[in-house]
Amino acid sequence: MRHRADKNQQDIVDELRDLGISVLILSQVGGGCPDLLIGHRGKNYLIEVKTPVGKLRPKQTEFIFNWHGRPVLVARSLDEILGFIGAK
Repeated sequence: MRHRADKNQQDIVDELRDLGISVLILSQVGGGCPDLLIGHRGKNYLIEVKTPVGKLRPKQTEFIFNWHGRPVLVARSLDEILGFIGAK
């Protein structure tokens, strides 16, 4: 199954990059992998981007539950991401 990026993802990516934050789009990896890998001030963050009413798919929930690194943020806005990574 081909993954479709949430409608707000590209706008968020563009805004993060405009702020000088490194962004690698992972949304095509599959297997529940989060949409974005963000690098900021020497740290990496996994971000799952959702629209305001978007819901996690079962594989995404499974990935987040089983991931042993930093918490995965499920973000619905740029402000949520900036707060999570300490860029606000």
